[in-house]
Amino acid sequence: MIRRLFVVAAVAAIGLGAAALEAKEWKKIRIGVEGAYPPFSEVGPDGKLKGFDIDIAHALCAKIGAECELVLQDWDGMIPALLAKKFDAIVASMSITEERKRRVDFTDKYYQTAARFVRKKGSGIEITKEGLKGKKIGVQRATIHDNYLTDNYGDTVEIVRYGTQDEANLDMLAGRIDLLLADSIALLDGFLKTERGKDFEFVGPELRDKRWFGEGAGIAVRKEDQDLKKLLNDAIAAIRADGTYDKIAKKYFDFDIYGG
Repeated sequence: MIRRLFVVAAVAAIGLGAAALEAKEWKKIRIGVEGAYPPFSEVGPDGKLKGFDIDIAHALCAKIGAECELVLQDWDGMIPALLAKKFDAIVASMSITEERKRRVDFTDKYYQTAARFVRKKGSGIEITKEGLKGKKIGVQRATIHDNYLTDNYGDTVEIVRYGTQDEANLDMLAGRIDLLLADSIALLDGFLKTERGKDFEFVGPELRDKRWFGEGAGIAVRKEDQDLKKLLNDAIAAIRADGTYDKIAKKYFDFDIYGG
């Protein structure tokens, strides 16, 4: 009888512990951001973070009623840093892919755009196996674009990988690579629309295949933090419904970035 009571008490204690975990109050949410991916995330001349991802992160925290602490992190260390609890969520234009879902969970998407190639005007490069043969293509490492290039053209092109998109853009300007592959909006706003990008252009179709490019950009959280995932999903729905999302989007884009 004593043993039975002990077992019942132990089970009850485990249940209370689980309930306590589920009832965790997220008064402060640490969010990993890249700070090197305009117009989504960058460090301005005043040293402050700005961009679409940054504004979305602040809006979600405000809707949840939590303090928002932004933590700068290099892109290729984002998921390891999340799993190491350096921060609680990633708001960094991270595409929701099956490969990443094996390690982390994602909220619903908060935007969706296509990938594109960029070439120098007058180069005549075409996006075919034959047209790309022997070409050097710049891409940010450990991205969906890196995976797409490797799987589809790895035996045809030389893939040159960079820590940030801007490093790839600079090598394109210097003539060290023949093409870029990245998110179309990051390339448009961060390169083609700028003075330095005036001699370059998109080439080839918009790339959207879910096998490589996923289901849109979502917020990554640790698998055990289902309560935070729900809070963020509810907050995404709320800022979509009350106009906050559209107000933020219109600061950066003249089209519907949510639908992709």
